[in-house]
Formats: sequence, structure tokens, C-alpha cells
Amino acid sequence: MKHQFEQLDSSWKEVLKAEFRADYFLDLIEFLEKEVENQQTIYPEPSKIYAAFQAIPFEKVKVVLIGQDPYHGPGQANGLCFSVKHGIRKPPSLVNIFKELQSDLGIPIPQSGNLESWAKQGVLMLNATLTVRANEAGSHQNKGWELFTDVVIKKLSDDREGLVFLLWGNYAQKKGACIDERKHLVLKAAHPSPLARTGFKGCKHFSLTNAYLIKQRKDAIDWGKGLVPDNNLLSLF
Repeated sequence: MKHQFEQLDSSWKEVLKAEFRADYFLDLIEFLEKEVENQQTIYPEPSKIYAAFQAIPFEKVKVVLIGQDPYHGPGQANGLCFSVKHGIRKPPSLVNIFKELQSDLGIPIPQSGNLESWAKQGVLMLNATLTVRANEAGSHQNKGWELFTDVVIKKLSDDREGLVFLLWGNYAQKKGACIDERKHLVLKAAHPSPLARTGFKGCKHFSLTNAYLIKQRKDAIDWGKGLVPDNNLLSLF
């Protein structure tokens, strides 16, 4: 498996260069190569593993959304947490995210669950684990990815100011324990999954994010940009 370092924006290559030489990361690459040798299907496809870093330079990140694992079903994962490829049915957590977006900002439920338009505006949608074996949730946990993404979060917290971190669910909140809340806005809510207890609905994180960014003299996120309304759903919510 040819590792896709070239996918990263050059700014990330500089920020994370020590990680790519670290023993844990070399072990991770070896593990991924063995997965491929054993004919395991891995998601997302190799060209999308670093999609979150490809879309945004380090210095252009404005919002960080932390997820856990990539989707493990065929054709779902596109390298951005909670996001799916065009034409793929929206997972339940993403449906609830869109419901909250509509409730908070009046943005209609979109047809597609592809959130690349958010990434292009400075939203880093970071899964804690960047790969997964097909149809086996959590199969690439504790192989090194979590150490890598911990460094990403810590670098953003330490080297940047005025970011918004969206921590949805207990896992993301533990993952974000290193964030300096004196320098950044940290918004916490329950996970958007229907299986989680109440606490995501009504969190208003989208409007709170924009209010903070404007206060920091940054451009707000146009959360509806590039999202085509699903006319079949407009009457349901």
C-alpha cells in the first residue's frame, strides 16, 4: 500500500513531519500494508485517507469537528468525519446533524450527505481513526491513528488561536481534553446518534460557532453552501 503523504497540504507536512518518522507511525503504516497484503478492504479508499488535511491548510482551519471512526460500509467514507459520498444514503447521525442545522439556522435538509463544502471553508472534520476494515467497526483502533490525531488536536490548540472545537459525545470530549479553552471556544453536546441520550437537539452549535468566528473577525461558515435541498424532506421537519 503506497502511503498517501502527498495528499496532505504542505503546511500539514511541516507541522506533522516528526510524526511521520515516529516509531508508532511507522508501525501503523506496516499494519496497513499487511491489511492490504491480506486482501482486506479498507475504507476510505487510499486517496481519501487524508482528505481532511488535503482540503485545508493548517493556518486556515477555523473549526474542528472530532469524530471517531470512518464509516465501514461500501462507498460511504470520504475521509471527513460524519460525511458520506454523494449518492450514499445519509446515516442516522448525519440526519440528526442536518435536523439541528435546519432548526438552528433554517437551512433545508440537503439531498447529499457530502460535507466537502464545509471542509473548503475551514472546517477540519477529523476522525480519531483515519481508516477501518470493511464491515468491521473499530477494526483499526489502537493501531496508532489515535496518537497521530491527538498530536493534530494539540498542535491546533497550542499553535493557533480563536478556533472552535465541536465535541459531540463522550468520546470526542475525552479526545479534546488537551484543548486550551482560554484560547479557543469548545462546544460540547451529546453525540448526534439516535442511540445517544438527549442533548444534541437544540445545541445550536452552528450559530454559536459563527457568532464566535465573527467576534474573532473571521468569516462565518456558510453551512448551507453547496448543499442542495432535498425537496422530498422539506415537509417532514
